[in-house]
Amino acid sequence: MLGIIGGTSLLFANLPPLEKRVVHTPYGNSEVLAGEIAILLRHQRSTPPHRINYRAHLSALALLGVDRLIGIGSSGSLTRAIPPGSLVIPTDYYSTATIPSIHDHAICHVHPGFSPGLSNQLKERIPEALFGGTYIQTRGPRIETVAEVRNLALAGDIVGMTLGSEATLAVELGMEMAALCTIDNYANGLSDELLTYEHIVESAARYKDRTEEIISRIIRGLS
Repeated sequence: MLGIIGGTSLLFANLPPLEKRVVHTPYGNSEVLAGEIAILLRHQRSTPPHRINYRAHLSALALLGVDRLIGIGSSGSLTRAIPPGSLVIPTDYYSTATIPSIHDHAICHVHPGFSPGLSNQLKERIPEALFGGTYIQTRGPRIETVAEVRNLALAGDIVGMTLGSEATLAVELGMEMAALCTIDNYANGLSDELLTYEHIVESAARYKDRTEEIISRIIRGLS
């Protein structure tokens, strides 16, 4: 079963007509749009990034039968070579934030990462996206400082606040996961424009039609 998890970039998109369900998990409850596919809005009712219940979200998708997951994340570019408006399918990630785990009572080491096979399938469906590169997850909700951005750019290409946690939990729960990042802005210090959350929301609204069309292609091609 195909699952899609998204956040700010899906705020203005018209999503497929699916049944709204509350799924109860050992880690809490999550609201999911479910049918032949499942769509989960990670922020639910405006939950900030550092308070998202990732364990409940990913467990809810697993309980519904999701075994292939596409994570759509709003991101900032750490390099001028990837301008705002771009789409990126990262192939690796690095986290400066604490990553959650479902293994509270057992020693279980997993090999995290985005699924190469599913990432390549996503590339075939979204050929205009840049393929490859490293996504860096920071804790949020604050935006990274200029000094932090300079340091992060040594290790990665784009920055966000969610996908590393989701990808790690997906592996723990036996799911394949690939990511599609919408580049909403240059990271702090790479442009003269003052970066705010409102700017990111405006970008989501601007690309509403593109987001809807991309979701449609993902569903048609991968479900």
